[in-house]
Amino acid sequence: MPKHVVSVSIGSSRRNSRAEVYVESLGETFVLERIGTDGSWEKAIELVKELDGKVDAFGLGGADLYVYAGGRRYTFRDAARLARAAQKTPMLDGSGLKHTLERNAIRLLDPQIGWKGKRVLIPSAVDRFGLAEALDAVGARALYGDFIFGLGLPIPLYRLSLLQKIAYILLPIITQLPFQWLYPTGEKQEKEVQDWRQRYFEWAEVVAGDWHFMRRFMPPNMQGKVILTNTTTPEDLEFMRARGIAKLITTTPRLAGRSFGTNVMEAFIVAVAGKYPLSEADYLEYIEKLNLRPEVTELQTSPPT
Repeated sequence: MPKHVVSVSIGSSRRNSRAEVYVESLGETFVLERIGTDGSWEKAIELVKELDGKVDAFGLGGADLYVYAGGRRYTFRDAARLARAAQKTPMLDGSGLKHTLERNAIRLLDPQIGWKGKRVLIPSAVDRFGLAEALDAVGARALYGDFIFGLGLPIPLYRLSLLQKIAYILLPIITQLPFQWLYPTGEKQEKEVQDWRQRYFEWAEVVAGDWHFMRRFMPPNMQGKVILTNTTTPEDLEFMRARGIAKLITTTPRLAGRSFGTNVMEAFIVAVAGKYPLSEADYLEYIEKLNLRPEVTELQTSPPT
Protein backbone atom coordinates (compact mmCIF):
# COMPACT_ATOMS: atom_id res chain seq x y z
CA MET A 1 0.00 0.00 0.00
CA PRO A 2 1.53 3.37 -1.01
CA LYS A 3 2.46 5.89 1.65
CA HIS A 4 -0.03 8.73 1.75
CA VAL A 5 0.72 12.43 2.31
CA VAL A 6 -2.16 14.89 2.71
CA SER A 7 -1.80 18.66 2.69
CA VAL A 8 -4.72 20.18 4.60
CA SER A 9 -4.92 23.72 3.26
CA ILE A 10 -6.76 26.82 4.43
CA GLY A 11 -6.69 27.83 0.76
CA SER A 12 -9.20 27.40 -2.05
CA SER A 13 -10.62 23.94 -2.79
CA ARG A 14 -10.38 24.82 -6.50
CA ARG A 15 -6.66 24.03 -6.27
CA ASN A 16 -7.18 20.50 -4.92
CA SER A 17 -5.00 17.83 -6.50
CA ARG A 18 -3.74 14.28 -6.12
CA ALA A 19 -0.61 12.73 -7.64
CA GLU A 20 0.99 9.29 -7.44
CA VAL A 21 4.78 9.48 -7.44
CA TYR A 22 6.98 6.42 -7.98
CA VAL A 23 10.44 6.85 -6.49
CA GLU A 24 12.65 4.50 -8.47
CA SER A 25 15.58 4.65 -6.05
CA LEU A 26 13.31 3.45 -3.23
CA GLY A 27 11.05 1.16 -5.27
CA GLU A 28 8.02 2.78 -3.60
CA THR A 29 4.92 4.71 -4.68
CA PHE A 30 3.70 7.74 -2.74
CA VAL A 31 0.34 9.50 -2.95
CA LEU A 32 0.55 13.29 -2.57
CA GLU A 33 -2.84 14.94 -2.00
CA ARG A 34 -3.93 18.52 -1.37
CA ILE A 35 -7.36 19.30 0.15
CA GLY A 36 -8.45 22.93 0.56
CA THR A 37 -11.06 24.08 3.09
CA ASP A 38 -11.85 27.52 1.54
CA GLY A 39 -10.58 29.51 4.50
CA SER A 40 -12.30 27.45 7.22
CA TRP A 41 -10.06 26.55 10.16
CA GLU A 42 -12.85 24.44 11.68
CA LYS A 43 -13.18 22.28 8.54
CA ALA A 44 -9.41 21.87 8.48
CA ILE A 45 -9.34 20.76 12.11
CA GLU A 46 -12.12 18.22 11.51
CA LEU A 47 -10.32 16.86 8.44
CA VAL A 48 -7.08 16.45 10.39
CA LYS A 49 -8.91 14.65 13.20
CA GLU A 50 -10.58 12.35 10.67
CA LEU A 51 -7.32 11.40 8.91
CA ASP A 52 -5.01 11.41 11.94
CA GLY A 53 -3.20 8.08 12.20
CA LYS A 54 -4.56 6.97 8.79
CA VAL A 55 -2.00 8.85 6.64
CA ASP A 56 1.78 8.95 6.88
CA ALA A 57 2.31 12.72 7.09
CA PHE A 58 0.28 15.94 6.98
CA GLY A 59 1.23 19.15 5.27
CA LEU A 60 -0.21 22.40 6.58
CA GLY A 61 -1.06 24.47 3.52
CA GLY A 62 -2.31 28.00 2.95
CA ALA A 63 -0.84 29.11 6.29
CA ASP A 64 2.40 29.04 8.25
CA LEU A 65 2.90 27.30 11.55
CA TYR A 66 6.30 28.92 12.08
CA VAL A 67 8.14 31.96 10.76
CA TYR A 68 11.78 32.73 11.43
CA ALA A 69 13.95 35.79 11.87
CA GLY A 70 17.63 35.04 12.25
CA GLY A 71 17.86 32.14 14.68
CA ARG A 72 14.48 32.80 16.36
CA ARG A 73 11.26 30.93 15.63
CA TYR A 74 7.74 32.30 16.12
CA THR A 75 4.48 30.30 16.10
CA PHE A 76 1.17 31.48 14.59
CA ARG A 77 -1.66 31.02 17.08
CA ASP A 78 -4.28 29.90 14.51
CA ALA A 79 -1.98 27.36 12.87
CA ALA A 80 -0.89 25.93 16.24
CA ARG A 81 -4.54 25.13 16.98
CA LEU A 82 -4.73 23.14 13.73
CA ALA A 83 -1.41 21.38 14.38
CA ARG A 84 -2.63 20.24 17.81
CA ALA A 85 -5.43 18.28 16.10
CA ALA A 86 -2.80 15.90 14.70
CA GLN A 87 -2.08 13.59 17.64
CA LYS A 88 -0.57 10.62 15.77
CA THR A 89 0.53 11.79 12.33
CA PRO A 90 3.34 14.37 12.03
CA MET A 91 2.31 17.74 10.55
CA LEU A 92 4.78 19.81 8.52
CA ASP A 93 4.35 23.41 7.36
CA GLY A 94 7.32 23.49 5.00
CA SER A 95 9.54 25.67 7.20
CA GLY A 96 12.20 22.95 7.42
CA LEU A 97 12.50 22.84 3.63
CA LYS A 98 12.40 26.61 3.24
CA HIS A 99 15.61 26.74 5.29
CA THR A 100 17.35 23.99 3.34
CA LEU A 101 15.88 23.36 -0.12
CA GLU A 102 15.39 27.03 -1.03
CA ARG A 103 18.89 28.04 0.10
CA ASN A 104 20.25 25.16 -1.98
CA ALA A 105 18.16 26.27 -4.99
CA ILE A 106 19.68 29.78 -4.95
CA ARG A 107 23.18 28.28 -5.00
CA LEU A 108 22.35 25.85 -7.83
CA LEU A 109 20.68 28.57 -9.92
CA ASP A 110 23.48 31.12 -9.64
CA PRO A 111 25.34 30.08 -12.83
CA GLN A 112 22.10 30.37 -14.83
CA ILE A 113 20.51 33.46 -13.22
CA GLY A 114 23.55 35.43 -12.04
CA TRP A 115 22.11 36.74 -8.76
CA LYS A 116 24.76 39.39 -8.03
CA GLY A 117 23.15 42.81 -8.51
CA LYS A 118 19.83 41.32 -9.65
CA ARG A 119 16.76 43.26 -8.43
CA VAL A 120 14.65 40.75 -6.47
CA LEU A 121 11.28 41.48 -4.83
CA ILE A 122 10.43 39.16 -1.91
CA PRO A 123 6.81 40.02 -0.96
CA SER A 124 7.08 38.20 2.39
CA ALA A 125 10.63 37.61 3.61
CA VAL A 126 9.77 36.41 7.13
CA ASP A 127 7.90 33.54 5.45
CA ARG A 128 11.06 32.76 3.45
CA PHE A 129 13.89 33.93 5.69
CA GLY A 130 16.25 31.23 4.45
CA LEU A 131 15.60 32.33 0.87
CA ALA A 132 16.15 35.98 1.85
CA GLU A 133 19.45 35.12 3.57
CA ALA A 134 20.61 33.08 0.57
CA LEU A 135 19.84 35.92 -1.86
CA ASP A 136 21.61 38.40 0.40
CA ALA A 137 24.67 36.12 0.55
CA VAL A 138 24.98 35.96 -3.27
CA GLY A 139 24.74 39.74 -3.63
CA ALA A 140 21.21 40.19 -4.98
CA ARG A 141 19.58 43.65 -4.59
CA ALA A 142 16.57 42.50 -2.59
CA LEU A 143 13.47 44.46 -1.64
CA TYR A 144 11.70 42.90 1.36
CA GLY A 145 7.98 43.62 1.01
CA ASP A 146 6.67 42.48 4.39
CA PHE A 147 5.29 45.89 5.38
CA ILE A 148 3.96 46.53 1.85
CA PHE A 149 2.17 43.26 1.17
CA GLY A 150 1.57 41.89 4.67
CA LEU A 151 0.51 45.09 6.46
CA GLY A 152 -0.40 47.43 3.57
CA LEU A 153 2.18 50.06 4.57
CA PRO A 154 4.33 51.76 1.88
CA ILE A 155 7.61 50.96 3.64
CA PRO A 156 10.09 49.08 1.41
CA LEU A 157 13.04 47.49 3.22
CA TYR A 158 16.36 46.93 1.47
CA ARG A 159 18.56 45.71 4.33
CA LEU A 160 18.14 42.20 5.72
CA SER A 161 19.66 43.23 9.06
CA LEU A 162 16.96 45.92 9.47
CA LEU A 163 14.19 43.45 8.57
CA GLN A 164 15.55 41.08 11.20
CA LYS A 165 15.55 43.74 13.94
CA ILE A 166 11.98 44.81 13.08
CA ALA A 167 10.88 41.16 13.00
CA TYR A 168 12.23 40.61 16.52
CA ILE A 169 9.94 43.40 17.73
CA LEU A 170 6.79 42.75 15.66
CA LEU A 171 6.57 38.98 15.14
CA PRO A 172 5.59 38.15 18.76
CA ILE A 173 2.55 40.40 18.21
CA ILE A 174 1.76 39.59 14.56
CA THR A 175 1.71 35.83 15.11
CA GLN A 176 -1.12 36.22 17.63
CA LEU A 177 -3.40 37.99 15.11
CA PRO A 178 -6.02 36.14 13.01
CA PHE A 179 -4.07 34.66 10.11
CA GLN A 180 -6.52 35.91 7.45
CA TRP A 181 -5.60 39.50 8.39
CA LEU A 182 -2.09 38.84 7.11
CA TYR A 183 -2.42 36.40 4.23
CA PRO A 184 -5.05 35.63 1.55
CA THR A 185 -7.03 32.50 2.47
CA GLY A 186 -9.94 30.74 0.76
CA GLU A 187 -11.56 32.77 -2.05
CA LYS A 188 -9.20 35.72 -1.45
CA GLN A 189 -6.46 33.66 -3.10
CA GLU A 190 -8.32 34.02 -6.41
CA LYS A 191 -8.86 37.81 -6.21
CA GLU A 192 -6.57 40.42 -7.70
CA VAL A 193 -5.78 43.78 -6.09
CA GLN A 194 -4.56 46.61 -8.32
CA ASP A 195 -3.25 49.55 -6.33
CA TRP A 196 -0.02 51.41 -5.43
CA ARG A 197 1.80 48.13 -4.74
CA GLN A 198 2.24 47.30 -8.44
CA ARG A 199 5.18 49.72 -8.71
CA TYR A 200 7.38 47.36 -6.68
CA PHE A 201 6.82 44.59 -9.24
CA GLU A 202 7.82 47.04 -11.98
CA TRP A 203 11.13 47.69 -10.17
CA ALA A 204 11.98 43.99 -9.89
CA GLU A 205 13.67 41.69 -12.38
CA VAL A 206 12.82 38.62 -10.26
CA VAL A 207 9.90 38.09 -7.86
CA ALA A 208 10.61 35.36 -5.30
CA GLY A 209 8.67 33.64 -2.53
CA ASP A 210 5.00 32.93 -1.94
CA TRP A 211 2.87 32.58 -5.08
CA HIS A 212 -0.42 33.81 -3.57
CA PHE A 213 1.09 37.12 -2.45
CA MET A 214 2.51 37.57 -5.96
CA ARG A 215 -0.65 36.63 -7.83
CA ARG A 216 -2.88 38.84 -5.70
CA PHE A 217 -0.93 42.04 -6.37
CA MET A 218 0.71 41.31 -9.74
CA PRO A 219 0.34 44.02 -12.42
CA PRO A 220 -0.95 43.11 -15.90
CA ASN A 221 2.44 43.74 -17.53
CA MET A 222 5.26 41.53 -16.23
CA GLN A 223 7.14 41.44 -19.54
CA GLY A 224 10.42 39.52 -19.34
CA LYS A 225 10.42 38.98 -15.58
CA VAL A 226 11.31 35.80 -13.67
CA ILE A 227 9.16 34.16 -10.96
CA LEU A 228 10.76 31.93 -8.29
CA THR A 229 8.11 30.14 -6.26
CA ASN A 230 6.23 26.88 -5.62
CA THR A 231 2.63 25.62 -5.53
CA THR A 232 1.76 26.42 -9.13
CA THR A 233 -0.90 24.75 -11.27
CA PRO A 234 -1.28 24.64 -15.09
CA GLU A 235 -3.79 27.52 -14.71
CA ASP A 236 -1.13 29.55 -12.88
CA LEU A 237 1.27 29.04 -15.79
CA GLU A 238 -1.34 30.42 -18.20
CA PHE A 239 -1.83 33.39 -15.85
CA MET A 240 1.93 34.06 -16.00
CA ARG A 241 2.14 33.68 -19.77
CA ALA A 242 -0.68 36.18 -20.23
CA ARG A 243 1.35 38.75 -18.27
CA GLY A 244 4.50 38.22 -20.30
CA ILE A 245 6.54 36.49 -17.59
CA ALA A 246 9.61 34.94 -19.20
CA LYS A 247 10.52 32.15 -16.76
CA LEU A 248 9.03 30.24 -13.88
CA ILE A 249 11.48 28.62 -11.48
CA THR A 250 10.09 26.17 -8.94
CA THR A 251 12.39 24.99 -6.18
CA THR A 252 11.12 21.42 -6.64
CA PRO A 253 10.24 19.43 -9.79
CA ARG A 254 6.72 19.61 -11.20
CA LEU A 255 4.68 16.47 -10.51
CA ALA A 256 1.51 15.60 -12.46
CA GLY A 257 1.54 19.04 -14.08
CA ARG A 258 1.98 21.14 -10.94
CA SER A 259 4.54 22.06 -8.32
CA PHE A 260 3.48 21.23 -4.79
CA GLY A 261 4.03 23.52 -1.82
CA THR A 262 7.00 23.17 0.49
CA ASN A 263 4.63 21.78 3.15
CA VAL A 264 3.76 18.84 0.86
CA MET A 265 7.37 18.22 -0.10
CA GLU A 266 8.50 18.35 3.53
CA ALA A 267 5.75 15.91 4.50
CA PHE A 268 6.82 13.73 1.54
CA ILE A 269 10.41 13.64 2.85
CA VAL A 270 9.19 12.71 6.35
CA ALA A 271 7.07 9.90 4.82
CA VAL A 272 10.10 8.67 2.85
CA ALA A 273 12.33 8.81 5.94
CA GLY A 274 9.73 7.09 8.11
CA LYS A 275 10.78 9.17 11.10
CA TYR A 276 10.17 12.58 12.65
CA PRO A 277 11.56 15.06 13.54
CA LEU A 278 14.36 15.43 11.00
CA SER A 279 17.50 17.51 11.41
CA GLU A 280 18.75 19.98 8.80
CA ALA A 281 21.36 17.37 7.82
CA ASP A 282 18.57 14.80 7.35
CA TYR A 283 16.65 17.14 5.04
CA LEU A 284 19.76 17.81 2.97
CA GLU A 285 20.44 14.06 2.75
CA TYR A 286 16.95 13.32 1.43
CA ILE A 287 16.97 16.32 -0.93
CA GLU A 288 20.06 14.74 -2.49
CA LYS A 289 18.70 11.18 -2.36
CA LEU A 290 15.42 12.19 -4.03
CA ASN A 291 17.25 14.46 -6.49
CA LEU A 292 15.05 17.45 -5.66
CA ARG A 293 16.34 20.17 -7.93
CA PRO A 294 14.92 23.51 -9.07
CA GLU A 295 13.01 23.32 -12.33
CA VAL A 296 13.09 26.13 -14.90
CA THR A 297 10.10 26.53 -17.25
CA GLU A 298 10.41 28.89 -20.23
CA LEU A 299 7.00 30.51 -20.53
CA GLN A 300 7.38 32.63 -23.66
CA THR A 301 8.25 30.36 -26.60
CA SER A 302 6.86 33.11 -28.81
CA PRO A 303 6.13 36.78 -28.06
CA PRO A 304 2.87 37.26 -26.10
CA THR A 305 -0.04 38.72 -28.05
